[in-house]
Amino acid sequence: MASPALAEIPGAYGMWGDMPRSKPATSGGFGMFKPNKQKAQPSMAAFGPGTMKPQKPPQFSGKPKALMQGGGKPAIAAQAPQVVSYGKGHKKGSVIVDQSQKKLYYVLGDGKAYAYPVAVGKKGFKWTGTQKVSGVKAWPDWVPPEEMRQRKPHLPVKMTGGINNPLGAKAIYLGSSLYRIHGTNDSSSIGTEASSGCIRMHNGHVVHLAKLVKQGTPVHVVH
Repeated sequence: MASPALAEIPGAYGMWGDMPRSKPATSGGFGMFKPNKQKAQPSMAAFGPGTMKPQKPPQFSGKPKALMQGGGKPAIAAQAPQVVSYGKGHKKGSVIVDQSQKKLYYVLGDGKAYAYPVAVGKKGFKWTGTQKVSGVKAWPDWVPPEEMRQRKPHLPVKMTGGINNPLGAKAIYLGSSLYRIHGTNDSSSIGTEASSGCIRMHNGHVVHLAKLVKQGTPVHVVH
């Protein structure tokens, strides 16, 4: 049976509402994941091709705020990446994140795939494994986990979704883990090892990918 089309996940107060504050349940830590470091969550993400001019990411410094506003939520046009030859045996509709190449591939079949440039985890935050897409949300709020705020005490407790938010225009959820494929407010990080484990994309690219994936789409993260 074909997987159902994936609806955007509404927050507690509707599509643009709050993200759940509690951490999602996991099985055996990260289930099928093999993280080098657990409890990783996106750090400063990237912003990327879209209808808006890239902006300088907000600087978090001084006394942390309980709530920080993420700015406006402009319309971001989906932008298709380059189509490349891809014959590595994955099924049509699969997502493969190649951390060494810093590329995310969406398999089109017939030996072809979309190839999106991405940012991957920093040293100590990389992971490998397979998970399935469990949802999508537009302009998600960012709630840095306690572990991240201990490392970076200047971070806000919560930042609302918007153009200045590190999660960007879309977040694609991976099972019940804390990892995401998401947009960014810092396009300069794309193509580097920059995150705390999440996969960052240009905003126009993540909007494009979000239109392709469905609930249950397999995501393979490899070295």
